[in-house]
Amino acid sequence: MKIAFLFAGQGAQAVGMGKDMYDNLDSVKAIYDQFEDIKALCFEDKDGVINQTAYAQKAMLLTGYAIASALKEKGIVPEYTCGLSLGEYTALAFGNTWSLKDAIEIITNRGRIMQEALPLGTTTMAAVIGADREVILDCLAQVKSGVAEIANYNCPGQIVITGDNEGIKEACQLLIGKCRRTIPLNVSGAFHCSLLNDASKELRTVLDRFTPHKPEYTMIYNVSGHEEDRPLNDILQEQICHSVYFEDSIKYLLAQGVDTFVEIGPGKTLSGFVRKTATTPVTIINVSDFASYNDALSQLL
Repeated sequence: MKIAFLFAGQGAQAVGMGKDMYDNLDSVKAIYDQFEDIKALCFEDKDGVINQTAYAQKAMLLTGYAIASALKEKGIVPEYTCGLSLGEYTALAFGNTWSLKDAIEIITNRGRIMQEALPLGTTTMAAVIGADREVILDCLAQVKSGVAEIANYNCPGQIVITGDNEGIKEACQLLIGKCRRTIPLNVSGAFHCSLLNDASKELRTVLDRFTPHKPEYTMIYNVSGHEEDRPLNDILQEQICHSVYFEDSIKYLLAQGVDTFVEIGPGKTLSGFVRKTATTPVTIINVSDFASYNDALSQLL
């Protein structure tokens, strides 16, 4: 068995995430109790802000870290880790690249920077279903009225485009007849595109306040879909304004012999991406709550 941990990205967050793990596992309780404000956000969200970027990212990081740490406590550790966008930071935190406290400070700033980067209502994203990347790239190259780029290569037949409202509207028109459909996404901004170049520079000033250690587990990075030898802060600065090659990451992991994918965090989005990408049988496990945690232990121990 060769295991990869996949850490969920923004959009999977939900009020109550981590609560039953907290109630049943002392180690998880100890992690959440270090961050009372984030614990309250995850478990109650009395202010109704958990879906805002500035709050969602730190909530997801703490929850993913706590769940993965509970598995590690039982001796279940991966050979490879990766995550979708903010999930990459969770993977790095789990690998002790930074202390948990430092990781929370970094991701809190990243969420704030991303939320403040673009005027609300001026940018957007859309999922393109049923088209090859070359077809989409060709259509995007024809856009004249604004910015339209690829944000996420999620899996075969599912790619997310990102940009300003005018560019994405024109891109969706150009894609008519060349894909099954396009789906507007309910997001607060155009993530993973050149519109965040300035934000990437601001993020870099935050990252450079911390000295990262080499991750304890082999990381597969969003910006390329494979391992990287470059300085980590260069990679993370690029990631915020660069396409996420998640499909390529899954294919790379499969090529390395990974046969067991464990999705860490709420939702099953990444598990779906693996199913649509893998061409040979693999084991896919999601760990998001105490019941699925126990199911994972029964399969992995």
